[in-house]
Amino acid sequence: MYRVLVPLLFVLLCGCSMANSSGVSAGFADNEQPTSSVASSRLVSEPGRSASEVSEGTPKRYASNDDHIPRGTFERAPSGALANRDYSSTQLDPDKARDLINAYRRQKGLKPLKLNVALTEAAKAHSRDLAKWDRISHYGSDGSNPWDRVKRAGYNAKVAAENVGTGQASLEEVIKGWQASPGHNKNLLLADAEHMGIALVQDPHTEFKTFWTLVVGASL
Repeated sequence: MYRVLVPLLFVLLCGCSMANSSGVSAGFADNEQPTSSVASSRLVSEPGRSASEVSEGTPKRYASNDDHIPRGTFERAPSGALANRDYSSTQLDPDKARDLINAYRRQKGLKPLKLNVALTEAAKAHSRDLAKWDRISHYGSDGSNPWDRVKRAGYNAKVAAENVGTGQASLEEVIKGWQASPGHNKNLLLADAEHMGIALVQDPHTEFKTFWTLVVGASL
């Protein structure tokens, strides 16, 4: 079975959470914990074929028709939402990210992840694209989904998962936010995962300021 798990996370610095009809909330609660998430898991299959049919063969993999991010999930930040945050010390150390994530996985009895060049490239490509358009989504500006991007990077995945975060000022903050969100946390603790790639793109001229992407997966 081929799976893609795609929760996403972004932060808006306001005093309360916001919600819409899709059940997605956005913003900081009073305790300043990120409260936004969208999560889904799906079998990526050839249109017109059932999951059981797909699992028996090696199908072409497409995005499903309902895989687009729901409307009203704040793909763009309101003007000035993060203008008062200090990003002067924001940076990404991939080895530190791996160690933090693996320490968390060890607490749950899970095997550690290894940094993977292809998954890192997939994460970088998506963070660059999000920064270019100042938005948050699991869909790229070219219509690609996470599965498309890991394939494009040369990773032959049997399972892939992606977490996205925008607006966080540190690695610790974004990982803490992912841990606090059920969908993101499932990806951090994906038992089948063997590899990871993580990326950060910063652009002070955008509303979101920082664009974090984590990709985890296991290869065939």
